[in-house]
Amino acid sequence: MTDAPTPASATGRAIKLRPRTRLAVAAGRFVARVSRVVHFGTGSVIGGRVSLLIDKNLLSELTASRDVVIVSATNGKTTTTKLLSSALSSDRPVVSNWLGANMTPGIVAALAAANATDTAVLEVDERWVDSVLRATSANTVVLLNLSRDQLDRTQEVRKLAEQWRVALEATPPQTVIANADDPLVAWAALAAPNVVWVGTGQDWTADAAGCPACSGRIDFADEGWACSDCDLRRPSVDVAINDGVIAIEGKTIAGELALPGRVNRVNAAFALAAASAMGADLDQAFDGLDDVREVAGRYRIAQLGDSRIRLLLAKNPAGWHEALELLEGPSTPLVVAINARIADGHDPSWLWDVAYERIGQRFVVAIGERRHDLAVRFRYGNINHVVADDLESAIELVRQSPTYDPTLPIDIASNYTAFQDHLEYVGGVL
Repeated sequence: MTDAPTPASATGRAIKLRPRTRLAVAAGRFVARVSRVVHFGTGSVIGGRVSLLIDKNLLSELTASRDVVIVSATNGKTTTTKLLSSALSSDRPVVSNWLGANMTPGIVAALAAANATDTAVLEVDERWVDSVLRATSANTVVLLNLSRDQLDRTQEVRKLAEQWRVALEATPPQTVIANADDPLVAWAALAAPNVVWVGTGQDWTADAAGCPACSGRIDFADEGWACSDCDLRRPSVDVAINDGVIAIEGKTIAGELALPGRVNRVNAAFALAAASAMGADLDQAFDGLDDVREVAGRYRIAQLGDSRIRLLLAKNPAGWHEALELLEGPSTPLVVAINARIADGHDPSWLWDVAYERIGQRFVVAIGERRHDLAVRFRYGNINHVVADDLESAIELVRQSPTYDPTLPIDIASNYTAFQDHLEYVGGVL
């Protein structure tokens, strides 16, 4: 095993790492290379785990000489991390784990491969915000939303909000960029000394009916939200999105994004707010966003036999609520895939909380391990559908449909593990 090189700083001077840190980095890289050679995943997570076994303080060591921003949420954190990385890359070197290894081992693996002073844009699983913030003392924290996700193995969302609030009190960052329209996020962020509030226009409220501060009732209205029993209410916003136009720091940004939909406009607003807080020029930052055309396979258009397909990810009720915006308009057939593995959550009862009726008259093919649960939901929603055993069979049924348009890609909307299966199937190398 060769020694890990001592990283160079932006000025060209070497930054001396502790011998244990150098050994941990070298061991992780070696294990990651071996893992890739034997096709045991990408190697990044297992390499990070080995590194942390050697040096449990490795994350602190690897972030001691760099600016760090944390991005966390139930939905949208991967896309926002990628957008922010692109926005910042116009004026500085950036390292990021935006491909989704968002717990400490994956974060360590990404940082170990980069210059020691590159700005770190870190996607962090919502359950790991506290530990990563303590280890990195991140100057900037971006908090997008909190909603139900994998409740068979993940804490209830109000508990997560409480953990975020305690973390921000214990290790206050210089700036928090927070969603003013999510009561759970707002309550957590209020613990921070400096908050930039983003008005997202979020209309998914099913997971925030109870006040996280006093357990009273949250009342939602057109002008905002407020607790019926205490002083918690929607903060005044600093960044707003109106009809696709982002208003930030007295400027309006109305250019088009390569990524589709209102939700990605919201993600872009968070990325711009964070980039600005970190000293980036807003115009240059926005220009960088246009380089992002897909994110870890999301929105990828690929060729599958004689058909083109577009891959969409929606993994929980709040995520489907946003994804359905992209699926409401066309009349072409659609494929929906649902699994219930560990990474998805074993309980698919959340399907009944998704307004699949918004699909309208589109012909739908249900696939995935829980395709029959999905078909029952479609039946009760009076959605025209059939069930297929696999993606190839589903595509063939779509092609036989009278509403199939060969000039348009077939939408494949999937939850997490089904999406990964389809991405691998079409040769999606990340």
